[in-house]
Amino acid sequence: MTNAVRYRTGSGEARLGRLDGDTITDAGPAPEAGFVPTAENWALIRDAAGATCAAADVQLLHPVVPRKIIAIGLNYRDHAEESELEIPEVPVVFAKFPSALIGHGETIVVPREETRPDWEAELAVVIGTRAYRATRENALDHVGGYTAINDVSGRRAQLETPLRQFVYGKSFDTFAPLGPSIASVDGVDLADIRVSSRMGDEVLQDSNTRNLIFSVADIIEYVSRGTTLEPGDVIATGTPGGVGDGRDPKRYLQDGEVIEVEVSGVGTLSNPVRYEA
Repeated sequence: MTNAVRYRTGSGEARLGRLDGDTITDAGPAPEAGFVPTAENWALIRDAAGATCAAADVQLLHPVVPRKIIAIGLNYRDHAEESELEIPEVPVVFAKFPSALIGHGETIVVPREETRPDWEAELAVVIGTRAYRATRENALDHVGGYTAINDVSGRRAQLETPLRQFVYGKSFDTFAPLGPSIASVDGVDLADIRVSSRMGDEVLQDSNTRNLIFSVADIIEYVSRGTTLEPGDVIATGTPGGVGDGRDPKRYLQDGEVIEVEVSGVGTLSNPVRYEA
């Protein structure tokens, strides 16, 4: 497995690098789209031989700058049940605005009107080759890498409308932490990835993608029937049970807390929380 990062040095320039443990080996300036996991770009990362630095000494940016973020709702049975909703017969598809993206260590800022900010740890796959009308058999060939996303959700905005629209309450600025790295998929079974979240010593979610209702291949086949998936596009595959809104009593992100999302092979995505003044 190889891990790619996009990072910023003291000079302010965004660069690409290979992450080996806690060390980054520079691979050159980052293009506007960040790290798009094509075969050519993976070769660039694997062959990187530039200067090295400690990951702790740089700012880790969200690794890719996608044109679209496609998200899947209610894709773990326990999350559908805690949401008191029926198990879906087809994938529940919505979107998050790319303007919501932040990287590891950046602050989630909760708008003052939002009273129910929640967390959602998820596996996100990043498209490596263009896909339109992919089949279930070849869908995974279009996946260039995977990463972690926290589908931060403003439940007030999400649930206050009669149709429970998802997009607005999930697309507030800073509500899409992504990273810290993109991992290659060579030798990786996307149907056996651990997904978890925690706050300090408190484990909030702990599951595995083998519990997905719709697999990554199912999702790509379904979405690509009418929407072309381009290299760099991100698909958030759904969150397991354990979100704050499904607890009794309910529990939401609090000012000053740090929420951590971990996807095996990717690392830990950590973000502090601040309430807007």
